[in-house]
Amino acid sequence: MIIRHLAFLLLPLFLYAITPPQQWGENVTGVTTKFHSTKKEIALTFDACGGSERSSQYDEGLIEFLTTHHIPATLFINARWIDSNPEIFMKLSQNPLFEIANHGTAHKPLSVEGKSAYGIHGTASPQEVVAEIQGNNEKIEQLTGKRPVFFRSGTAYYDEQAVAIAHTLGMEIGGFSILGDAGATFSTPKVVQQLLGAKSGDIIICHMNHPEGGTREGIIQGVEALLNDGFTFVRLSDVHKNLVKIP
Repeated sequence: MIIRHLAFLLLPLFLYAITPPQQWGENVTGVTTKFHSTKKEIALTFDACGGSERSSQYDEGLIEFLTTHHIPATLFINARWIDSNPEIFMKLSQNPLFEIANHGTAHKPLSVEGKSAYGIHGTASPQEVVAEIQGNNEKIEQLTGKRPVFFRSGTAYYDEQAVAIAHTLGMEIGGFSILGDAGATFSTPKVVQQLLGAKSGDIIICHMNHPEGGTREGIIQGVEALLNDGFTFVRLSDVHKNLVKIP
């Protein structure tokens, strides 16, 4: 069985290695950006990047708000953030409001040929794409007993071949339709503005590792306004069958 699985994986890797990708960016073929719904539903997603003292912070107030108000969310967590916050990670993984998703092993853009995004070098081969995904998959599964279903790369940049490799590994690529906080650089009013522009089926990306920014207060104000407008919130797994991928 193991030999068959390896053969199934190695053949696509060989093909990707000899066929140059044609797309590069956040929105490439195979990335999930929205979901179909007949209800007023929005998916909140939060990244935790890690890799430095600043990027390994934890916005406890944000998570407390979500917990107190019973707001579900999908948390894309990087392996380096887990290493810096092991007890917090386990607590988050045990909270039924949240699902743990994979934000990469080294927080690299996902490329088969080493392309960069925002000054961060991407994975340089199909084999590195696999390692970037599987390293953190294995870490999360060992700690929680559950293997992630969703993956978002560092910077959320991909080429279409890297996305296809992720699909071969059984992963869905968690993209987004609403840029909630632009890497935790938006001010509180700007975060609120972004959230209030959301419609049913939108996926919002924000960050849970920068308590010094405007994200927390923007999420609080924006979510409260959306709740008052009749919206509810879902995890990506809640709407898995209704996800929309870029063709």
